[in-house]
Amino acid sequence: MNQEELLRLPFCPIERTLRVLDSKWTALLLRDLLGGARRFGELLRSLEGVSPKTLTGRLRTLEAQGVVRRTIYAEVPPRVEYALTTYGETLRPVLEAMALWGIRDAERDAEPARDLDRTRGDPREN
Repeated sequence: MNQEELLRLPFCPIERTLRVLDSKWTALLLRDLLGGARRFGELLRSLEGVSPKTLTGRLRTLEAQGVVRRTIYAEVPPRVEYALTTYGETLRPVLEAMALWGIRDAERDAEPARDLDRTRGDPREN
């Protein structure tokens, strides 16, 4: 779909995607859930720097959006797991594309400094 076709839509598809991926923690949380179901504590440890309150809020929002499923197991003590729904799995190619872009960006950062001499500026501008 080209830019002209995008502009004719009655909504912005990128904006709709960002309604789900609206924070750093959301994308990283979904990254962790791509590997399968996780418990709250596992997610909290994996997302270094996120507060329990923020993580709880993101999980609740994603659950309300139908992206994440919360399963409570009737055990003592109770066990709760979070996993992507079938709908949530449709974000896999989006997150994989983000990862690929990040890898390429890191490779550009590793390019030799001689590129600065050639361009007289940031090598990313090329």
